[in-house]
Amino acid sequence: MPFNVITLGTIAFIVATHASSLQNICTTAFVQSSLPPAETYPEISIDSSSVNTNAVFNASVTGSQTFPDAIVDYCDVAFTYSHDGRDDQVLVRYWLPSPESFQNRYLSTGGGGLAINSGNSSLPGGIIYGAVAGETDGGFGGFDIDADDVWLLANGTVNWQTVYMFGYQAHHELSTIGKELTKRVYNMSDARLYSYYQGCSEGGREGWSQVQRYGDEWDGAVIGAPAFRYSFQQVQHLYSNVVEQTMSYFPPPCELEKIVNETIAACDLLDGNTDGVVARSDLCKLQFNINSTLGVPYYCAATSGGFGPTGPSSPQPAQNGTVSMEGISVAQTILDGLHDSEGRQVYFSYQPAASFKDAMTQYNSANSSWGLSINGLGGEYVEKFLHLMNATNLPNLDGVTYDTLKEWIYQGWQLYDDSLQTNWPDLTPFHEAGGKVLHYHGESDYSIPAASSVRYYESVRTKMYSNVTYNESTSALNDWYRLFLIPGAAHCAPNVAQPNGPFPRTNLAVLIDWVEKDIEPVTLNATVLLGQHFGESQQICRWPLRPLWTGNGTSMDCVYDQDSIDSWTYDLDAFNLPVY
Repeated sequence: MPFNVITLGTIAFIVATHASSLQNICTTAFVQSSLPPAETYPEISIDSSSVNTNAVFNASVTGSQTFPDAIVDYCDVAFTYSHDGRDDQVLVRYWLPSPESFQNRYLSTGGGGLAINSGNSSLPGGIIYGAVAGETDGGFGGFDIDADDVWLLANGTVNWQTVYMFGYQAHHELSTIGKELTKRVYNMSDARLYSYYQGCSEGGREGWSQVQRYGDEWDGAVIGAPAFRYSFQQVQHLYSNVVEQTMSYFPPPCELEKIVNETIAACDLLDGNTDGVVARSDLCKLQFNINSTLGVPYYCAATSGGFGPTGPSSPQPAQNGTVSMEGISVAQTILDGLHDSEGRQVYFSYQPAASFKDAMTQYNSANSSWGLSINGLGGEYVEKFLHLMNATNLPNLDGVTYDTLKEWIYQGWQLYDDSLQTNWPDLTPFHEAGGKVLHYHGESDYSIPAASSVRYYESVRTKMYSNVTYNESTSALNDWYRLFLIPGAAHCAPNVAQPNGPFPRTNLAVLIDWVEKDIEPVTLNATVLLGQHFGESQQICRWPLRPLWTGNGTSMDCVYDQDSIDSWTYDLDAFNLPVY
């Protein structure tokens, strides 16, 4: 049977009335009849024969950090499209709420790591708020195929179509098709459709890729811990390894864990609330002396490896000893951030109390010692994205210095500036279209420095409101873009090392109220999802205000602290260009 591709304008419109139930809309014929017309996206053609539908009832969704538990009904719709003139195929999926639950909303969702989607894990976040929810495979060959799997056509040859689809194009197509599909499925006519986005980490970068390029694509975006400033971020993952190699000391993981736990214990009370959460990592940075951990004993039981809260791990023997000056020096140098051989700041690092995941070492049972373990994200970025070799990691770090890391950052910046860097600070088109951004970042993020989000927010503020005072510019920006630093939170999730910290799992609901009802999030709603305070509701301050508790932790205020604000800013003087 020949492959049946039908352009967007040729399919017959079969059903013209609003479907009365999920069964009515969840048929192949109905969805085929609702596919967007050709003028929606003139450069693409949808394969109507690829439409697949499946009605799902009473599905239980629990345990997500980005939306509350719920029972949902939805129609799972998937189909493919191609770009005219290219022999390609892009797979998209949309979950459709039942007509009685639909609230005139559309939601695009993003990925993580090197994936452009999160499987089905993010889609319920749209359904529970009455939105059609979409995801894309980017044209990579399936929802479980990551961009790095198809980054190269051969050694030395970049697949630039993959680069641009991963960088920004696939999400623009997903939203454009999804919004028009939504209008036609629910026969909205001239009714207002509100469009949104939600994503964290790489999904956060994907969100900014659209906000920066397409002013009217979304009414609002929930963006968490974005992996923007891409070349800096990916090479940053190698910095801890190079510190260890340069200092010729590879600390046992338990030693660094003890330093982190001692930091948490010492800095917990700086926010006025003794709860095991470092809500003021800025004060911790200003006041805590890591040398105080010298000689503190540590012990960790043997482990068999597996997949834990911070990712996969290898088997480890029992570890016991005392915190050494060598371990302290490694930790402090990592916290100080990358500097070149002339002492100029190249990039910043993680906040005190974040775990040293990038510094993870591996145990050599043959000689009973700890050695280098090259971070996979950073290693693959350099070997595949920069060296253009089809490998998943660097073979070694022989001869790699801090200056080498700087050179790799600059190389990636130049090579992928128009596709992956994603730190354009002028958001005027988005702002003029009425868009709003709710941006959040775990303050103890071990993968993407929380200071990265602060730097971008401040870049937008200074570029868009350069002719007014600090207070005036902050107020103007907060009218439509707000940043919240989540006390104690790790990377896009609560932190097992600070379990009593809150995490904002209703961000999309907050954004919807802001966009549709003009209810401004003065503080951000959050819930403790781990620990002894599980289920407790807390509020999170918006940047630049910082939390301060009084009354033995019974009352919180959001205060202005200039010294704390200054501790989040860095002069990246290793480059002659501005680093937004």
